Amino acid sequence: MQLDTRAQTLLKALVERYIADGQPVGSRALSKISGLDLSPATIRNIMADLEELGYVASPHTSAGRVPTPRGYRIFVDTLLTVQPIDERDVESRLRPQAQPPQKLIATAAQMLSSLSQFAGVVMSPRRESAFRQIEFLRLGEKRILLVIVAPGGDVQNRLLLTDVDYTPSQLQQSANFINQHYSGLAFDEVRTRMQGELRQLRDDMGRLMQAAVEAGSEAMAEAGEDMVISGERNLLSVSDLSSNMTSLRQMFDMFEQKTGLMQLLDVSSKASGVQIFIGGESTLVPLDDMSVVTAPYEANGRIVGTLGVIGPTRMAYERVIPIVDITSRLLSNALSQN
Repeated sequence: MQLDTRAQTLLKALVERYIADGQPVGSRALSKISGLDLSPATIRNIMADLEELGYVASPHTSAGRVPTPRGYRIFVDTLLTVQPIDERDVESRLRPQAQPPQKLIATAAQMLSSLSQFAGVVMSPRRESAFRQIEFLRLGEKRILLVIVAPGGDVQNRLLLTDVDYTPSQLQQSANFINQHYSGLAFDEVRTRMQGELRQLRDDMGRLMQAAVEAGSEAMAEAGEDMVISGERNLLSVSDLSSNMTSLRQMFDMFEQKTGLMQLLDVSSKASGVQIFIGGESTLVPLDDMSVVTAPYEANGRIVGTLGVIGPTRMAYERVIPIVDITSRLLSNALSQN
């Protein structure tokens, strides 16, 4: 349902006041802060309509109202006025010439945390699961070093312990076969395609190549997505998140296990611009009183990861949104210049 101008103004005033002081907002307060020339009875009627629509709720302990997840959603999507921040205040921290990529990512997470006073998170760039070529190096009897070269030039090494003592010629023949037939593919796809294509080779050669594919797949998985989190302890001072032990355990379980947070950041990487995930509305956020503000970042025009701020639902979105947006753009620029 489309809210009229008066309802939007009152909802905006209520959310802003609640974010500022954390107390339910009554009709008398709204009549003073909204700037509308309305009688208290009219304001009460509009607030009753907003409550019926699910945008606000009345706590049992007060006659005032608080925003619901649905109320926060309409606020951040249509009513919020974002406050600009000076990029020069943060740009000097992400100088590409001074830091390698992983250091830039850690710096971005710390910057998100220090600027927002909540937790900053950056999902590291995805490593490519495909390979450009492999090599086998004989280290000794039944000991082979598998060298995996990714399309971007990254190199992973794995030690293979075999039942057969392969000659350098056999190792070269096996590497040539894999590179000729499967270069550019992901190891999982190679595993599937290889099933029916190795009958033409000797059994021991086939076993070597299958071992290489399994080791390569494990190497790429271990070197895959990871994340840097900074400032988790800032959330301990947020009463909305730390007021009960159950919420506290859920919050730190999320940081420790990372799986759910990784899923949320992965969803964000498929969208453009800043995304806001509100607890109680998004099943990806484990706590009703938690929100996550995210944005993807790029390297050389290609999205490679996601960053964001984790904080209470009652956060100053008008500040956090530009912090996330600017950090995303600065990290993209820094990584593209490396």
